[in-house]
Amino acid sequence: MQQHHDDFTFEPVRGLPEALPPGEQILWQGGPDPWRLAVEAFKLRWVAGYFAVLAAGRVVVSAADAPLREALPHAAPFVAIGALACAVIWGLAWVQARATVYTLTNRRVGMRIGAALTMTLNLPYRQIGAARLDLRRGGTGTIALALPEDVHFSYLMTWPHVRPWRIARTEPALRCIPGAAEVARILAEAAEARVAEPVVTRRAPAQGPVPAVAIAAE
Repeated sequence: MQQHHDDFTFEPVRGLPEALPPGEQILWQGGPDPWRLAVEAFKLRWVAGYFAVLAAGRVVVSAADAPLREALPHAAPFVAIGALACAVIWGLAWVQARATVYTLTNRRVGMRIGAALTMTLNLPYRQIGAARLDLRRGGTGTIALALPEDVHFSYLMTWPHVRPWRIARTEPALRCIPGAAEVARILAEAAEARVAEPVVTRRAPAQGPVPAVAIAAE
């Protein structure tokens, strides 16, 4: 499992830091849906609702001392600030989605993430303990990847490409991807095939010069 930090590294393969080795092939590539990322990760609706409540409250307070037609303009500053905040959130989500490339091959999950600081995660299927699909209306969803206890990633460094609120045991995630059910199927089939694939190792025999070959399925 590797992490690469370099904003200027040339990508021989889109979304991956190096060319694919012999026998490895890309099965799927994609990224987050910007709108769903803004809603789920950046809490766009909560922010919009917060400013809507502030605007409504200001109108109610003003209406106690003035006619409604005079009280309504008092909400304008809250509406303007709220619209600006939502625009900034949407812009951040769009930039994050545009900079992100998730890759499934027949051997691993690759995640090129980060807008300001680009980072690529290589997660071999044999290092993934489980994959959890959180499917949402419209077919988008998040696939979170559970890793071994001795493998740790920074929640802040990998956010928003993580399972929400799993801070102590960060789980990298393919966040807010369209067609999530189909992607989960591809991942499951590839991981099952890879884990069931025999691993060839060589060990020295007790006597004699000829090496022995042991084959074990992981």
